[in-house]
Amino acid sequence: MVHYAFQGRFPCFYVAVDAFVEPLAGLVCEEIGKTPLLTSEHMGNTMKKTSLNHTLSEQDRALVDRVWQLIRTSAETVARQDAFLKRLTQKTVLKASSFDASLARILSREQIVAYGSSRKLASLFCDIYKKDPSLLVAAAADLIAVTERDPAATNILYPFMHFKGFHALQTHRLAHWFWENNRHDTALYLQNRSSVLYSVDIHPAAQIGKGIMLDHAHNIVIGETAVVEDNVSMLHGTTLGGTGKERGDRHPKIGRGVMIGAGAKILGNIKIGEGSSVAAGSVVLSEVPPHTTVAGVPAKVVGKPKSDTPSREMDQSIPAEDLVVALTRAC
Repeated sequence: MVHYAFQGRFPCFYVAVDAFVEPLAGLVCEEIGKTPLLTSEHMGNTMKKTSLNHTLSEQDRALVDRVWQLIRTSAETVARQDAFLKRLTQKTVLKASSFDASLARILSREQIVAYGSSRKLASLFCDIYKKDPSLLVAAAADLIAVTERDPAATNILYPFMHFKGFHALQTHRLAHWFWENNRHDTALYLQNRSSVLYSVDIHPAAQIGKGIMLDHAHNIVIGETAVVEDNVSMLHGTTLGGTGKERGDRHPKIGRGVMIGAGAKILGNIKIGEGSSVAAGSVVLSEVPPHTTVAGVPAKVVGKPKSDTPSREMDQSIPAEDLVVALTRAC
């Protein structure tokens, strides 16, 4: 059960049940709220800057440290209670010295075809996290997003160790780092491995903000010039694609707070406005105004979301009165 209190444009959440997530509420309000949101207008420059060496702010470091503390607490409980998972939990979390070391171990477990050992790949990932710790801030924000929005994520350790949507997204963040640093072959290798392992195919050039949830994640496809701003939720089967063989800027731009339902296809260089909702199975071929709900093939406006940030509420229903109005217009 999640309750929301909005302060300006930065939502704070308060978790009433889950003891592992509840301590994050104030921290997310206070710390993430101080970090500017990424938008499609400036994301290109921002993402390139984060590929350079830099030091985290005190607020971002506090966020990463707090998430790491909660993960370790959960892992200690699992190690005590589940003999089957004890060794895996110890190896990937409890024996890791830091959040970045643990995340690198998890992401490298299965991606060893070319490198021969997960240890070598984990070391490579750790080096990147040290060069660009903003990747850890994004990972922490993604974990918070999943535990906030997915009722199946009753423990922060679950998405960290077992949810392929989180793993695929963090693999993309590493691939994007390689792409921005002109190591395109390694970037494409990671894209391929993510597609094979997780059935999630994201071009390494695609720009993705933080606080993202890929729910179930199976068969998600995101094209080269796509931009996904902060606090977006998308479900399995989502495609952010082009409309043909055109070159250049040809993929969708997804505004912050957008929710994209299962199987939705958004095609072309079009803007999906902030706080809008795309119904499951829709095919979107034209721009969507902010704070509207679209549905159908091709998608048409059928109403408005019940909140300003549908990605957080995850309410995919369409009020009956909105459907009546939409059907009347169609006739």
